[in-house]
Amino acid sequence: VCSSDLEWMGHPRGLTVLFFTEMWERLSYYGMRALLVLYMLKHLFVQPDVGANLLGFNALKGALENAFGPLGAQALSSQIYGLYTGFVYLTPLFGGLLADRLLGRRKAVILGALLMAAGHFLMAVESAFLPALVLLATGNGCFKPNTSSQVGLLYAKGDSRRDRAYTLFYVGVNVGAFLAPLVCGTLGQVVGWHWGFGAAGVGMLLGLFVYLLNQQRLATEAPTTTSSTTPVLGIVAYIVGVPLFIVASVAALALPRTLTLSFADRKSTRLNSSHGYISYAV
Repeated sequence: VCSSDLEWMGHPRGLTVLFFTEMWERLSYYGMRALLVLYMLKHLFVQPDVGANLLGFNALKGALENAFGPLGAQALSSQIYGLYTGFVYLTPLFGGLLADRLLGRRKAVILGALLMAAGHFLMAVESAFLPALVLLATGNGCFKPNTSSQVGLLYAKGDSRRDRAYTLFYVGVNVGAFLAPLVCGTLGQVVGWHWGFGAAGVGMLLGLFVYLLNQQRLATEAPTTTSSTTPVLGIVAYIVGVPLFIVASVAALALPRTLTLSFADRKSTRLNSSHGYISYAV
């Protein structure tokens, strides 16, 4: 529990820190997302040599078309957008485990912010577009769950202000989401795509700056481990393991359709047999 004096609307100072940290992060996240599909449709996928210039493009397109059939530029962009968004919501499972078992929430937030900032700036390199998306999803897994959970740590158990604190915290989320397309979207459309992505990276760094500058205002947390090497190994395992998991999940779409269909047929046969047995028994 944070022991600092009340400062902002009757709440601990740490809520202000988390409010602005999350606001800047959401500006960067939604700013990049506002440009993502348009960037693919109007810039990346109109290039005749996109397969040669974009790292991993041919493999990804082949896996998606194996699963969903031939895809035009619009459909392919939507599939990539959907995959990215899906992994953004899946990776917090791993980031939460890393924080709970090895790093603690503060270090996990810092790690996630650095990975996301790197991903945003990497978006400016066209050939690294797909690795940048993987890096962004990986960083989000550490940042998102461990920022939100720190709001609750600012209050003692049973403190009635906690619910109001989350309401205020999500005002920061909405402010960042509102400003994102105005800032990053305008820069991307008017000045250049890479300016928009760069602005998203700057927003993420501003959020990290706010967070690092106000560590003393956050709730204290007990060390998760006494080992000095285990957290480092955990960071390495996370940075390597989560991208490999993402790549393996996408690669699974490239499995022969006959293999997946035969598995589904066997499962359907077992279900039908089971239903027949139940009907006979009744």
